[in-house]
Amino acid sequence: MGTKPSTLFEAAAADMRDRVDGEIRFDPGSRATYSTDASNYRQVPIGVVVPRTPEAAAEAVAVCREHDLPVLSRGGGTSLAGQCCNAAVVIDWSKYCTRVESVDTEAGVAVVQPGIKLDALNNHLADSGWMVGPKPSTHVSCAIGGMIGNNSCGSTAQAYGKMVDSVRRLEVLTYDGVRMWVGPTDDDEFARIVAEGGRRAEIYRGLKDIAETYADEIRANYPHIPRRVSGYNLDSLLPDNGFHLAKALVGSESTLVTVLRAELALVRIPAASALAVLGFEDVFAAADAVPAVLEHQPAALEGLDHRLVDLEHSRRLAEKALRQLPDGKAWLMVQIDGDDQEEADRKAKSMIDDLCKQGAVDASVLDDPKRKKEVWAAREAGLGATAYPPDGPPTHEGWEDAAVPPDRLGDYLRDFRKLLDQYDYGSASLYGHFGQGCVHTRIPFVLWTAEGVANFRAFLEDSARLVVDYGGSLSGEHGDGQTRGELLPIMFGQRVVTAFERTKALLDPRNRMNPGKVVHPYKLDENLRQGVHYRPTEPATMFAYPHDDHRFSRAADRCVGVGKCRGDESGVMCPSYRATQEEEHSTRGRARLLFEMLEGDVITDGWRSTEVHDALDLCLACKGCRSDCPVNVDMATYKAEFLFHHYRGRVRPMAHYSMGWIPLWARLAAVAPHLLNAVTHKPGLSTAFKKVGGIDPQRRMPNFADQRFTTWFARRPTDGSAKPRGPVMLWPDTFVNNFEPEVGKAAVAVLEAAGFEVEVPNRTVCCGLTWISTGQLRVAKRVLRRTLTALGPALRSGTPVVVLEPSCAAVFRADMPELLAGDEDAHRLADQTFTLGDLLAEKAPDWQPSPVNARGVVQQHCHQHAVLGYTHERKLLGAAGVETDLLDAGCCGLAGNFGFEKGHYDVSVACAEDKLLPALREAGPDTLVLADGFSCRTQIRELAGERSPVHFAQVLAGGLAVKG
Repeated sequence: MGTKPSTLFEAAAADMRDRVDGEIRFDPGSRATYSTDASNYRQVPIGVVVPRTPEAAAEAVAVCREHDLPVLSRGGGTSLAGQCCNAAVVIDWSKYCTRVESVDTEAGVAVVQPGIKLDALNNHLADSGWMVGPKPSTHVSCAIGGMIGNNSCGSTAQAYGKMVDSVRRLEVLTYDGVRMWVGPTDDDEFARIVAEGGRRAEIYRGLKDIAETYADEIRANYPHIPRRVSGYNLDSLLPDNGFHLAKALVGSESTLVTVLRAELALVRIPAASALAVLGFEDVFAAADAVPAVLEHQPAALEGLDHRLVDLEHSRRLAEKALRQLPDGKAWLMVQIDGDDQEEADRKAKSMIDDLCKQGAVDASVLDDPKRKKEVWAAREAGLGATAYPPDGPPTHEGWEDAAVPPDRLGDYLRDFRKLLDQYDYGSASLYGHFGQGCVHTRIPFVLWTAEGVANFRAFLEDSARLVVDYGGSLSGEHGDGQTRGELLPIMFGQRVVTAFERTKALLDPRNRMNPGKVVHPYKLDENLRQGVHYRPTEPATMFAYPHDDHRFSRAADRCVGVGKCRGDESGVMCPSYRATQEEEHSTRGRARLLFEMLEGDVITDGWRSTEVHDALDLCLACKGCRSDCPVNVDMATYKAEFLFHHYRGRVRPMAHYSMGWIPLWARLAAVAPHLLNAVTHKPGLSTAFKKVGGIDPQRRMPNFADQRFTTWFARRPTDGSAKPRGPVMLWPDTFVNNFEPEVGKAAVAVLEAAGFEVEVPNRTVCCGLTWISTGQLRVAKRVLRRTLTALGPALRSGTPVVVLEPSCAAVFRADMPELLAGDEDAHRLADQTFTLGDLLAEKAPDWQPSPVNARGVVQQHCHQHAVLGYTHERKLLGAAGVETDLLDAGCCGLAGNFGFEKGHYDVSVACAEDKLLPALREAGPDTLVLADGFSCRTQIRELAGERSPVHFAQVLAGGLAVKG
């Protein structure tokens, strides 16, 4: 399923480098990274061009024309029907072509470049009171160009229509070089264009002829529903629609033209809104109620069934939102807008009164923005929640967005459920944009056996006929691409499909624009990412991968491509992507490379691959993807696994020996800490030390403490009194023990004040973190086994283990059970590991901290965000009178050894500049800066001037007036 080697296209690549202002990538790693989108399909591209301007993109198309190479434009790469992967030159607009070129705030019009993300554009527009109408669930990552190519919708399309309704004009380029602004064309304008002659006149005359020739069939065969996304928008060329060429090109999926710029009609941000949630006895009853809800003119109307909610419960997704759902087995989420909150609430309650008389089981109204956001998150989590059900096989797209008339939705769902049952796909969840008759689902297709692929084809054909019988559209949101292109004759009839083919031939006579998609399509069971020949390498691994059938190949294929890791605003994932804006440095890009490594087609040297190594090199192992990714890809674990195999039997980078073995060096440094501090900080010696150790020369080395925490603890006087809450084991991690013993002293003071008897292991112990992060997994396992031996009696007696360093706690909770699968003590330690906040909240719920009365900014450690949480710490800080601003987005950028390693400094600082450093600059000079991670505190000290970050334990100890 690969393409010819990129060396065959080196002449084209050379011309690109000479003429195109951008990044030209025909290497195996880049081709592998762009080999698929969010669909079932895989096609390795010829190469990738990342233009810096729309003009550079136009020049790239010109070079492709001269070399007769096909072209595919790509925005966020989140397409679900295969339209964003092809054996073509891929133009990735999303890195540089992101400018808002103009905004007319009076008229509500913006001119933008295709690569700008929807959320970024809406953030830019927010102060002016305008926004883009459609809002797909991928709004954090989808690009405007992709939304135009796909005719995107989302929940807000209920009020504002599809993307076609937001497009005023487009600047486009045909493959043969015609560049023009297109939009509505009245008779005078048409006559002027035709009179000028040339290729543009030929295009306009040809399109007029197509519209006139097939007008009757277009009017008869295009379903009159809100969500007809399938096919070309030839209805926009009819006289009653103003011969609107820009709208006709929306949804053409890069098969007709290249869009260079877009002029968009904006909509006003609603003044106020209320969210009503209605519960029903089943999803069919919920669908039956849609017409009654539509009478109340909702701004959004979404449906979800109990299967989706059950899956979200099992995955612990949107937990706060799920607790707010009213009684029922299916739900409608209805947004009602108003001129103010009172009006919105009144309208919502009126609708509820009406619906409760017509079959709703229960209902509630939410007007608090935070609660509304949480409930919307439950709906947006649908794809991730349904991809890997814990009680069944993985599911796939393929028939995930069909649309029917809203007033027939209930009956359609009943028949569709029967069809699912007929094919033994009955576990599929049903949810989506019910107000517009659009249904989302993921189905457990078996796409790697001949029988499974045959059933996939048969089901899609039967489903297409069912939708057409209901007067619906094969696609109501995600487009045709390869999945539905072959099925278009079922929906439109051959005459309309011929009109599509004539349109393609007119605008792209050489068939070089995203060939094989929509028109003259590949078969729907060709180019499958898996397919009947899918036999990936199944390597022996160090981690157990219990959630992936203990197979690394399944873990590498876990990513579903929705691109949430390419977002820039919320969450931790993915800091290196945010810093570089590079696909290969996103979680998705890295997952694709690992998949291709096992496939062996483009990445041919397996674990020794330099392409995979280079992509993983900038992974901070923050574990943000473990929680933020909709399907919980755990790239930190995959990186450790890869590094183990990549360097097995070979000399490693020096940083792996210097930073990876820091627990050992710290023990040795304890003999003469002053001497080592002098060496690491004295000019000349410091430079040599860093060079030998593979440490970036711009980094300042932290100071070793004069006295280790464990030494202090062993020598400290005690009163000998029994503590009412019993013993706890305080974990002396390498960083607290050797660099910041004052944190450990503060924790002892707090624990004893709360009534615990504090113990510390009587021999050297370590969690193995630094060996894990550098892929030295055999050493890590030996270290962990020694630790379990040392802790064995305490673990078997049920003693809680309090861990102050979040990275160490995350090892015990997440990494160790997979490295030492089946070890009973390992699982005991995972269950008995507590953060200080967790222990106080769960084991001493009646204890109240002494007042501190301050304001604080909290840099939440990435592993707290991903694995541990910060809820209990925040509540205890509140009880101590500390008002906190929690920075739960972005990463400090140091990430243990990552920020110290040579070559990582710039990315490390860029990560800190994303969220952390701006927040610290805005905070008042007296504001406490809390950071439980040693890396976070180190980065803040180095980059944030006079700030002196402290651990949670130190804040609580400060209230006790304890001086370490």
